[in-house]
Amino acid sequence: MSPSTASGSSARAARAAQDSTIFRTLARIGYVVLGILHILIGVISISIATGGGGDADQGGALAQIQQSPAGVVLLWIIVVGLFALAVWQVAEVFLERDPDTKKKWAHRVKYLGTAGAYLAIAATAVVYALGGQSESSESSQTFSAKLLAAPAGVALLVLVGLIVAAIGAAFIVRGITRAFEKHLDLPTGVARRGIVTFGVVGYIAKGIAVGIAGILFVVAALTHDPEAAGGLDAALHALAGLPFGAIILWIVGAGLVTYGLFCFARARYARM
Repeated sequence: MSPSTASGSSARAARAAQDSTIFRTLARIGYVVLGILHILIGVISISIATGGGGDADQGGALAQIQQSPAGVVLLWIIVVGLFALAVWQVAEVFLERDPDTKKKWAHRVKYLGTAGAYLAIAATAVVYALGGQSESSESSQTFSAKLLAAPAGVALLVLVGLIVAAIGAAFIVRGITRAFEKHLDLPTGVARRGIVTFGVVGYIAKGIAVGIAGILFVVAALTHDPEAAGGLDAALHALAGLPFGAIILWIVGAGLVTYGLFCFARARYARM
């Protein structure tokens, strides 16, 4: 089979998947799932800001779901929704047709990266659904330690941190410029303004949290201290340690809750 034939077959398979009503519905459930997780992370962040505890990351959110009534059922719904959303992103890779070659491949890399993130959360949800636990902060520290032990490990970890920080910056820019609007079929009037406001606030808040996580990877590299890199939870706890950190963390937590609400709207209005 020639490369062009294989590419054509992959594109047809991707289009067939996206044309499936059932698959599209499952992908929209994936956005609802993301909303729930971000709301829980935001609530945990606010709890930390007010003197409480908890892990303000996907693991902490999934642990709360695990402990709730019907938690196992909800966790499997999360797995299915996120898996469908990841497959949808992979399908977009094959269907991307931007005439600008650089933009086309940039979009494809973004789709693959997003799919990978969804699959990672889904895999963590599987662990919780099976009765296990997962400490994402420990995973980040283990990853950092292994990378630091490798040749050119410091440079590699700095690169990882810069990439994560750049992703955070991209979220902030996406919020400020309202770039997310072009991917939505929004209603008119007050509903549209409300959804756009939720999107702007949510993207900026998430960008701040992700950006700080990236900075912590750089700090871990420059100080040769893998324990400094702890993912989203460490980033949010780092905010709490700043002057007026409790207020800042409360605002970011509220912003993450807002992003979760935006994800609910995205489930309804996303162009799929």
